[in-house]
Amino acid sequence: MVELSAPPSLRVLYPKAVLTGFRRKGGELPDTVYTLSGVTTDPTHLAAYDRVCGFRLTDELPATYPHVLTFPLQIKLMSGSDFPFPLVGSVHVANRITTVRPLRIDEKLDLRVRLENLRDHPRGRQFDVVSEAYVDGEVVWTDVSTYLRRGGGSGGGEKSGHAGPPEPTAVWRVPDDTGRRYGEVSGDRNPIHLYRLTARMFGFPRAIAHGMWTKARCLAAFEGRLPDAYTVDVAFKLPVLLPARVGFAAADTDGGRRFDLFDAKSGKPHLTGEIS
Repeated sequence: MVELSAPPSLRVLYPKAVLTGFRRKGGELPDTVYTLSGVTTDPTHLAAYDRVCGFRLTDELPATYPHVLTFPLQIKLMSGSDFPFPLVGSVHVANRITTVRPLRIDEKLDLRVRLENLRDHPRGRQFDVVSEAYVDGEVVWTDVSTYLRRGGGSGGGEKSGHAGPPEPTAVWRVPDDTGRRYGEVSGDRNPIHLYRLTARMFGFPRAIAHGMWTKARCLAAFEGRLPDAYTVDVAFKLPVLLPARVGFAAADTDGGRRFDLFDAKSGKPHLTGEIS
């Protein structure tokens, strides 16, 4: 376990990851655990995050907000010399967040991040980045981000059973600058999210929205109707090309709520999720 004294600098880590990624030859995940203690929430930063994601301004942290606090630790793990895959090209395919109670702006959080569960996938290999927040020694929040590294898979599997989108309960316009605005508050300034030109360098026709922005925007639609403790689990499907017009649909289930985000014109899925 490595105790950090300050959040790692993403401006340093991203160039390092790009320059050293070609050296990665596969292998096992490192067992390094990074911790950062006594993390406080900047009210100005929280307000900026709330605005870009559609949350109300309150003294409670949205369940997705601690993800941006742990994100520099996640990138430090995935840009380390012992990480087996290039960071560039590792695709965020799913995210599960569990919160055991509301977190308040005045609480100090102790953060912990590790890698685990490297496994085969029909299109390559998957692994999880597990982030936790503690208050007074108790785990109050857990985030599991699943990444796919394409290549070397068996092929097949994962047949799409998409039978068309549900009837939208809301339609949202997603502005062209959404990736830049979310990148500013999250620190995730991956070029695919910023401008049409930089996105084209990585094979996208236009900039794409961050997956964690789409999750946060969907969760914001449930504000005032969420229990104190819950899990919100999403699978990221096709990227949201900016600007966009997206449909949002939500429905009650036996165990909670299901929700979908999809292209408002074509119906192609961007995200499916469940709150339990």
